[in-house]
This record gives sequence, structure tokens and C-alpha cells, in this order.
Amino acid sequence: MDAFRALLTEEGAELLHRLRDHDPADELTLATRLRRSHPPSLVSAALGQARLRQRAVVKFGAEDAARMFFTPDGVEQATRSSVAAYRARRLAGRGVRRLADLCCGIGGDAVELARAGVEVLAVDRSPLTCAVIEANVAALGLADRVTVRRADVTTVDVEGYDAVFVDPARRGGRGRVFDPEAYSPPLSWALETARRVPHAALKIAPGVPHEALPEDAEAEWISVAGEVKEAVLWFGEGTAPAGFRATLLPGGDGRAGEHSLLGAGLPDPEPGPVGRYLYEPDGAVIRAHLVADVARDVAGRLLSAGIAYVTSDVHAPTPYARAYEVTDVLPFNVKRLRALLRERRVGVLTVKKRGSAVEPEELRRKVKPSGPHSATVFLTRVAGAPSMLLGHPV
Repeated sequence: MDAFRALLTEEGAELLHRLRDHDPADELTLATRLRRSHPPSLVSAALGQARLRQRAVVKFGAEDAARMFFTPDGVEQATRSSVAAYRARRLAGRGVRRLADLCCGIGGDAVELARAGVEVLAVDRSPLTCAVIEANVAALGLADRVTVRRADVTTVDVEGYDAVFVDPARRGGRGRVFDPEAYSPPLSWALETARRVPHAALKIAPGVPHEALPEDAEAEWISVAGEVKEAVLWFGEGTAPAGFRATLLPGGDGRAGEHSLLGAGLPDPEPGPVGRYLYEPDGAVIRAHLVADVARDVAGRLLSAGIAYVTSDVHAPTPYARAYEVTDVLPFNVKRLRALLRERRVGVLTVKKRGSAVEPEELRRKVKPSGPHSATVFLTRVAGAPSMLLGHPV
């Protein structure tokens, strides 16, 4: 705590400013020079914070990361700003004006909620975490909208709040915790708290089994640039109880705009023959069990039962799946694939798999691609049989 408070002084702020764009490779030389004019403990704290700020850029953007403060766990566990902003817009759009952010961490969600016009009570039991979030909302000019309270979240009275947001700790001394009742606080407590206010959003692990989800909540999986980041349980007016939603946010993959798909409860389509196109659903779509909805939209069918690849005879652009044109369908045979790639002078080979035990790097080593052209190979099953589909993105 003393080391962190030293960073908030004028001398600490000046050091952090000097270290904003430092090269970690030069850190030893830089530390030696700075210790000639600054206390060694302050230099160590500033260098550590500068490293955390550089790591945080991917989640918070360069401008915010350069002004905010972090802890190692805080950077690792904080919500990405684009996800937090999306959630804040959804809550504010439902009329939420006062919200209790329980297990607030360093404030990734509280910051975006405040920017959306929501008055936030941010609660965490860690003294250092509370000090960090206080510094963050002050640095970002949001201190008038965020009240920080150090407390055990299970003791907080949420009466009078429009909503609660709960992000329980899902890591223990041995790593990630997969049992929702082993969260801190447990999911059962969070569910009980959610039902005491008009609106609620509970953050859970994306891999939670569907059978563990409450029927009075809407479950949403969120991906950024095709990578699943989190799952959320929603309660209150404006949600779809027992519904499943996949939300795709833009990122570095060039995807434009925000897309959200609420499932229609469709059964899986029957498998069928390989068509001209193969569709690879987004990870959020797969986690939300909405592959059938994508198949409907592209007039498609499954390649094989239980495998989340869709095939179709038509190209129907959809934000929820990436389309590939199929050029070859082969039984799984490494020698045959190697000969085909050599014939077509394929040097850049993207390997994707579902329903196959073969590892992509192992296959690349065996086929030894070489040449100026590129291709994508899918290792999967067609009508239950191990198969290879060769093609390229549309």
C-alpha cells in the first residue's frame, strides 16, 4: 500500500510519465540511472506499474492505460473496456441509474458504467484494490459518479439500487475455479442478490454447463474479434428468461459493428453432404448453442452430428460465422494431403479442426507446405467419418 501511495505523489507521477514509453529490455540500465535521483523503492514501484500499464493497453487502450493504475491480478482479471462499455450501454438503456458493482476489482466495469451516466457504488474487500479504483476514477475524471467502499460484498445492502453487477473471483490458489459454487462469493449468493433488485448482470465462466444456468436468467456469451471473453447472466425487464444470446464485438479482425443473436430454440439440423461452402461459427455462437440458428440463416446443415461446422450450397454472408469455399473433400490421409499441397504449391497452410485428434502443428510438420499459395484445411468428420476439407476464406 505504501509503495502504491508513493506513485500518487508528484514525484511518483513524474516518474510514471518518464516511463510511459520505456523499453523493458533497457529496464536494468534505466533503473540504475533513476535510483541516483529517486528512492529505490519508488523506482521499483514505478517500473512495475509502467510494465502493468503496457500490458493493459490491449484491454483499455493506450490513452486510458497510461492514466490508470493496476495490480498484476487486476490487469489479468479486468473486463476489456469494449465489453464493459457494451454492458454499460445495455444497463443504461434499460433505465439503470444507480448500480452496485460488487467485486469491482480495479474498476474496468465501474469506469464504463460511470461514462454511461450510471451512479456506481464500487465494493471490494481488498484495501489495495480499493485504493487503485479510487485513483483510477479520479484520474479519468469520474470520481463524482463512483463511490468506493471497502467491504465484504455479502454484507452490502442493495436495497434502493436499480441494479447490481457481480463479478465473483473465479481463481483460487490452484488456478481457475470451474464449480460455480466455488466462486468467491458463490454463484448461489449472487443469484439470490440479483433477484432482490430490478436488474442484474452476473459474470460467469464462459465454459459453464448450460444445465447449471437458472431458468429465470438470460445467458449471454460475448466475443471480441472472434475470441470468447466472458459469459453473463441477465435478470430483469428487457431480458429473455431461459434465452441464450451470442454477442460479437468488433476487434482487430476487421469485423465492423456490434452484432447480437438471441436464439430461437431451434433443434440441430440434420447432417448432410458437403456443399460448396463451409461456415465456421463464432465461438460465442457455439458456446450459446446457436449453431442451428446460423444454419437456418445460411440454408445449411451440419457436416456431422455434434460438430459445429455448417455446410451450404449457397453463400449467405452472416456476421456470426466465417465462410470458406470448399475446393476438395477427402478422407483423412496425410500422404494424399501432402501430394495435393505440393501439386498446388501451397506454402501457407491454416489448419482448423473439430472432431479430430490430430494437432495442427503435427500435421504441418508432416505435410511440409512449400510454395507461394495459401489454403485452409479442416480436419473434421463428415457423416461420422474422419475427413479433410480443403478451401479458402470467401
